[in-house]
Amino acid sequence: MTEPTSGEELHDVRLNVNGASYDVKVPARRLLSDALRHELGLTGTHVGCEHGVCGACTVLVDGEPMRSCLMFAVSAVDARITTVEGLAEPDGSLGPVQQAFKDCHGLQCGFCTPGFLTTITAGLRETPSPTREEAREMIAGNLCRCTGYQNIVSAVVRASTLVEERALRDGRRAPSSGTTPASAHRDGCCATSSGTVSKPPSGGSA
Repeated sequence: MTEPTSGEELHDVRLNVNGASYDVKVPARRLLSDALRHELGLTGTHVGCEHGVCGACTVLVDGEPMRSCLMFAVSAVDARITTVEGLAEPDGSLGPVQQAFKDCHGLQCGFCTPGFLTTITAGLRETPSPTREEAREMIAGNLCRCTGYQNIVSAVVRASTLVEERALRDGRRAPSSGTTPASAHRDGCCATSSGTVSKPPSGGSA
């Protein structure tokens, strides 16, 4: 954490995080990741390498994935920041990407998971119906030392299905003209939307 030194000037900063505004006093060199964790108490954003390599600290800044360990808090003024805490549904239930990680066993220790969740949330806006290869590309900038990535790839595909299903349920997207939704043809970890979950075959390729 970037601790202020004696006599260091503090700046009044208003951060817009997960739809709420926070007024904090921080030194000019305070990293956004530290401000989120220590000033705001949003510890879901994890700090790993602190060099922008691992992706654990990824948050969304105006909808785009950003390494919060490479961004100063004072430069985030007027930006819309979304952390992993902001990915849940309004009623507190899991958001579609979070639910997909649970369904597909996409995490083990969980340290890297917040960065994956935010990265995938942004990626699905750009590529709503990814193939497994596109899912691999989507998460290529985030590191995981536990899972071998196969279940994370499956979670990306599963999340795309859940996003589509929830949009249809909420009336935010019209049904496809065909009788079978496109999501039914994608090979996520789950065969149906009824809650029945099937794990990816062991030994299968990601």
